[in-house]
Amino acid sequence: MAAQIDVLVVGGGILGLATSHCLLARRPGTSIVVLEKEPAIARHQTGRNSGVLHSGIYYKPGSLKATNCRVGKSAMERFCAEEGIPYEICGKVIVALGEAERPRLEALLARGIANGVRCERISRERLRELEPHAAGVEALHVPETGIVDYRRVCERLAARIAERGGNVVTGARAAAFSTIGNRTMVSTPAAEYDARIVVNCAGLQSDRVTQLAGGRPPARIVPFRGEYFELVPERRHLCRNLIYPVPDPAFPFLGVHFTRRIGGGVECGPNAVLALAREGYTKGSVNLRDLWETLTYGGFLRLARKHWRTGAGEMWRSLSKRAFTRALRRLLPEVEERDLVPAPAGVRAQAVAPDGSMVDDFLIVEDDRAVHVNNAPSPAATASLEIGRLVAEKVVARLR
Repeated sequence: MAAQIDVLVVGGGILGLATSHCLLARRPGTSIVVLEKEPAIARHQTGRNSGVLHSGIYYKPGSLKATNCRVGKSAMERFCAEEGIPYEICGKVIVALGEAERPRLEALLARGIANGVRCERISRERLRELEPHAAGVEALHVPETGIVDYRRVCERLAARIAERGGNVVTGARAAAFSTIGNRTMVSTPAAEYDARIVVNCAGLQSDRVTQLAGGRPPARIVPFRGEYFELVPERRHLCRNLIYPVPDPAFPFLGVHFTRRIGGGVECGPNAVLALAREGYTKGSVNLRDLWETLTYGGFLRLARKHWRTGAGEMWRSLSKRAFTRALRRLLPEVEERDLVPAPAGVRAQAVAPDGSMVDDFLIVEDDRAVHVNNAPSPAATASLEIGRLVAEKVVARLR
């Protein structure tokens, strides 16, 4: 017999857990089950990101990314302080490598100020004080950027959910959905659940879960693998904190950069290439169903036609460590191939619209029985507690 509950959350990453945590704080006593198909929580995007507490400097003023990042970062810092999770506000520099990038740096500064970010334009001399080994003619200094371990955050969120009566079930794939009246039946290999409301935070599988639940996702997930190296221990001194390039406004990825990790080490990357599987963390990972869906999707084909030169460069760096190193040396000229060792890759769940555009903002779709988070790229981890609060409010409105 199916267990009757108020809310079923699909996805045990940071968004699913943050939503459940916020919902139980907002409406104590709500019966909640979080389904995670993997043997443990935070196995995909959450557990494989760079661990950056983003400031919100990059995002269009007034967008969901901008507003949620600013409020969410403060909420994340409070949560970490209350729960004893190590984090550090270390700052970052965003470097202009030549005269042509100065106008883009100025535009980024204006955007940061509009978003309420504490940031300043600094000279080459000040850049060298902050990051002695970095290249650049000038830079932005963003002192409020930080680093944290989001796996640790998820562990505490799961513990808090359990303390308030919620249930996080691992190894439980949401395999089938059906509706009976105003309720939704969800089947997993081990059990069935009868829920008033479904919340879809399935990340890489979010569009498929939307379809299973009877919805129509406005965009399809196209997976991009982010490939990384890390500096060998004796060369970590080359990067004190975080060093980023000025981003290309035509492309949603930030370019290769250097990130100091809260647990030690310096990560270098990512190189962004099309993944041949939605959960394809290695070059040899291929899922024929995933690949077929991508290659036959008109939105992806339009995207590929528009950005094929950029894509070709990313693919070349994926195949050539020397080319990858050359890209890194634009920021840190002293880096050499022998300074780099492979680091774990991640896969970004990028929603691509039918017209070939990459959905740049968070995308939340609602119907009478479900709330679907259909696009949640960076800075979703930073903003997760605020996104979770907003989704929780939508759920509470349906439970009244």
